[in-house]
Amino acid sequence: MYTVTDKFPHELFKTREGPCVSLFMPTHTQAPDYKKNLIIFKNLIKDLEKSLMQTYPRRGHQPIIDSFKELENDIEFWSNISEGLAVFYAQGETIVYYLNKPVKKLVVVADSLHIKPLIESFQYADCYHVLGINREGFTLFNGTRYRVTEVELGDDVPDNIVDALGEDYSSSYISGRYGRAASDSTYHGHGDKSKIVQQDTEKFFRFVDKAVYENYSKPTKYPLVLIALPEYQKMFREISNNPFLMDEGIRTNYDIFSVDKLNDEIWKVVEPVYSEKADELIERFENSRSIDLASADLAEIARSSISNRIATLIVELDRIIPGKVNQATGAIETGELDHPEFGDLLNDIVLLTIQNGGNVIVLPQERMPTDTGLAAIFRY
Repeated sequence: MYTVTDKFPHELFKTREGPCVSLFMPTHTQAPDYKKNLIIFKNLIKDLEKSLMQTYPRRGHQPIIDSFKELENDIEFWSNISEGLAVFYAQGETIVYYLNKPVKKLVVVADSLHIKPLIESFQYADCYHVLGINREGFTLFNGTRYRVTEVELGDDVPDNIVDALGEDYSSSYISGRYGRAASDSTYHGHGDKSKIVQQDTEKFFRFVDKAVYENYSKPTKYPLVLIALPEYQKMFREISNNPFLMDEGIRTNYDIFSVDKLNDEIWKVVEPVYSEKADELIERFENSRSIDLASADLAEIARSSISNRIATLIVELDRIIPGKVNQATGAIETGELDHPEFGDLLNDIVLLTIQNGGNVIVLPQERMPTDTGLAAIFRY
């Protein structure tokens, strides 16, 4: 059996006894490339079998192989894939992450799980929310640099004005069909119809603002991008109390975009914000290093990962350094990557940092403030 999860970090990451298996692969959701998923996965299972024989020749491997074969033959498993896949096995338990961004093909068999490629999908570095709204309804999206997906709202969060306002909705004055997409409506009744429409719209926008903030923005702290016509942009911003709402939005009706086009348009707004965050992080590292509260020295960082000294760890994406951290002394021990007692030194330090409550940020090589693969900001 396996468990699909979005919990990060996961309790299984604390495992320090092999064999531990970490499998990563990019996945395809559209035909004809969709058929490549199983081919890639089967080839990775073959690589896994070879690695198990090399690293743990005296262990029984069949239960591990069977757990991956189960995934291979599970139709429901493959029907839910996104842009990438991560599968972890340790101590008889298998967990699966569906990733919203591609990852490189990789199988690692060692005494601990290799989670470094997973971190980028869960760090702040490129996650955001998108709120598309008009006077009739709204849709919320999760977004990353690579993908935008619609959020499934809870049963207690109606997505249209009629259900949201209930008895407060001025239906006695207005007739017309309200749905998710924008439409022209005909209004009948007495009094100032436009004023009534505006009052209902403001009430609806206040409901949406509170629901999005309490259920999504507040827990995640993701930036919120607003897509709406100019008149709704103005009205929503005037009533909003969401501190994560970005100043810049997209001034058009949100339902005119395809998903791919929506992602491209949103990233134009969001990317400068994240570039600025990365710049601020690097500046904080340099300022801390000037007062001996940061380092790029691997030996010092390894010792600090044991002593709970690391507040923020910056890791170079895709960099692998063979070795491990001695859990008792914090010393670096070197060895071959395919040896069962060794793995990726950087991954070891990442695991220790996460377990001690530190933050881990992954940056591409060109954005790293150091050339050692790591940069650590210390608590003391």
